[in-house]
Amino acid sequence: MLAGALCLSISAILVKLAGVDAATTAVLRCAIAVIALVPLALFERRRHGGLSRAGILWAIAAGIALGIDYIAWTASIYLVGAGVSTVLVNVQVIVLPLLALLVDRERVSARFLIALPLMLIGVGLVGGIVTLTEVGDSAVLGTVLGLIAGIGYGVYMFLTRRGTRRKAEGTLQPLAWATASAAVTSAIIAQFTGGLHLTGIGPKSWMYLIALALLGQVVAWLLINRGSVRLVPTMTASLLLIQPVLALVLAALILGEMLTLGQAIGAGLVVLAVAVANGVWRLRRRSHAARRPGDELRAPGSAPL
Repeated sequence: MLAGALCLSISAILVKLAGVDAATTAVLRCAIAVIALVPLALFERRRHGGLSRAGILWAIAAGIALGIDYIAWTASIYLVGAGVSTVLVNVQVIVLPLLALLVDRERVSARFLIALPLMLIGVGLVGGIVTLTEVGDSAVLGTVLGLIAGIGYGVYMFLTRRGTRRKAEGTLQPLAWATASAAVTSAIIAQFTGGLHLTGIGPKSWMYLIALALLGQVVAWLLINRGSVRLVPTMTASLLLIQPVLALVLAALILGEMLTLGQAIGAGLVVLAVAVANGVWRLRRRSHAARRPGDELRAPGSAPL
């Protein structure tokens, strides 16, 4: 899970280093990843059987949202920076509970209601809407695109969650279908945003794009999908905070991106809202309270004394 979060954080850096326009980057990221995922998905199919028709449809629908996420997020990276855009995309932790409330009528927790205003204020500071210092003309547009990416990300997670709720059908096949769907979606959107520009991409840019596809799409999602099943909710929620923090640090160290005072405060509020929405501290208290003296002396899987 930690390695998956690190790969996602590195993705934003690779996008900036590649220097290719948003639509082309999104399409190539997914297309290259599909080439790597297809043989893995076929191997999973031979061992565990193929996806059901419903599983394929859910994965395709999720991929449409993922394609929108990738194009908007990549464009946001060029406007507000790799670190800030990765912070903004984490509004998905707000989008997912909202969709669960509206569609599945799941109850909204008190921590979600606390996190929502923190997230909105933080986003406003990052984008210069609520400003302490000048952030530049592109900040508002970059923030809006980052929010659109976060909504797409949240929809992707929601549809993936619904598609795997009734029956676990593996991780490779759904990811392959969703990635292929994201590639097609990105290619369609590209026709309305200036088209694809596949010529003139230098060898160094191709190297970064291939690394983006393999690390940011294949490796990251496989690690996260597998890791989230094996970890307790406390650890999963805590590791979710690592991605935006790592992105800010890496963007400063590698790309030299500097935040204004308002953006730094806003980014901190967004990270805090993510922590509150995931109930990190509350979950930790529950984990410690659930431990009984002598637990560490019992072998794993042994019955309580």
